[in-house]
Amino acid sequence: ILMFLFPLLLLQKFCCRAQGTGPLDTTPEGRPGEVSDAPQRKQFCHWPCKCPHQKPRCPPGVSLVRDGCGCCKICAKQPGEICNEADLCDPHKGLYCDYSVDRPRYETGVCAYLVAVGCEFNQVHYHNGQVFQPNPLFSCLCVSGAIGCTPLFIPKLAGSHCSGAKGGKKSDQSNCSLEPLLQQLSTSYKTMPAYRNLPLIWKKKCLVQATKWTPCSRTCGMGISNRVTNENSNCEMRKEKRLCYIQPCDSNILKTIEIPKGKTCQPTFQLSKAEKFVFSGCSSTQSYKPTFCGICLDKRCCNPNKSKMITIQFDCPNEGSFKWKMLWITSCVCQRNCREPGDIFSELKIL
Repeated sequence: ILMFLFPLLLLQKFCCRAQGTGPLDTTPEGRPGEVSDAPQRKQFCHWPCKCPHQKPRCPPGVSLVRDGCGCCKICAKQPGEICNEADLCDPHKGLYCDYSVDRPRYETGVCAYLVAVGCEFNQVHYHNGQVFQPNPLFSCLCVSGAIGCTPLFIPKLAGSHCSGAKGGKKSDQSNCSLEPLLQQLSTSYKTMPAYRNLPLIWKKKCLVQATKWTPCSRTCGMGISNRVTNENSNCEMRKEKRLCYIQPCDSNILKTIEIPKGKTCQPTFQLSKAEKFVFSGCSSTQSYKPTFCGICLDKRCCNPNKSKMITIQFDCPNEGSFKWKMLWITSCVCQRNCREPGDIFSELKIL
C-alpha cells in the first residue's frame, strides 16, 4: 500500500506547486523566502517629534518649510543637494526629489527641477532653473515662467581696496564703482520695509501696503502691469493686475503726431475718434478716446506721469463678459530714463 501512496503524494505536491496553491519555501524565521531579497530602507522619520527650540535661519532665497515627517521647520534642500522623505526639496522653486539613482532602495535622492517653461527677460530667454544676474546687485532664478531675485550682499568690504593702488597692484575698478551701493545695501536691507506706501493708511483694522505698479508689459498695444497689495477684505498680500495702453502699435499713427515748433517732444496725443478696446479676442462694451504718451525727436522717451484707474467691461462672442481695471493716462512726461517693457529693475532704488 505504501508503495502506491508515496508516488501519489509526490504527484499531488508537484501539481499544487505548479498551480501556486501549495506552500512556499520559507526562511528560518517562518517568512516567505521572497521577503529576504527586499532591500532594507532607513527610516528618517521618528515619532513623537523632537524639534530644536529655535527655528533655523535660512540663507536668502531658501525656503523655510516643514519637514516631510510633518514635525519640524527646516531649510529646504536646493538643486543638487541630497534629499529624502524628511529633508524636502524647495517647493517654491519647482524642485522634486529624484530617487532614480538609488535603485532599488529609493532611500535618498537628489533635488532636481521639474520640466517646465523658461523665462524671458529683456528679450533674453532663460531655461527653467537657470540662475542669471541682470543687475550688479541681484541674482535671479527662473522658475516655471516666473522670475525671483535675491540681493547679493557683501557683509564687509575692505576700506583700502578702492582707495588706491598698493604695492604696485591695481584695484578692480568695476567693483570699486559699486562699493558705496553695496555698503549701503548690506547695512540697510534688514530694517527696510518690504512695501512702502506713504502716507500710511488704515482701512478696517488693516494697514494698507502696496508695491509700485510695474512698467507696462508692452510699449505699444494692450499690456499688463501688476503690483502686490493687501488692500482687500482679508488684509492679505495678493498680486493685483491692471491693463495698460501706452501707445498704439500702428507706426502710421505715430507719424501723424505734430510736434510744436521749437520743441523736440509732444508728451501726449489722442486719436481722432473713439474706438473700442480689444483684449484676448473680446471687445469693450463702450468706445473710448484715451490719452496716449507721445514721442520725441531726440533719445528721450515719454512715460505716464499722472493717471487714474477705471474699470472696462469686455464682451466675448458666445462666452459672456468680464471686467478689468485699466490705467487711464491723464498726462505724460518725456525724459531720458527709457526702460524696457517688463523690466523689474526699472524702479529699483537703494534705500
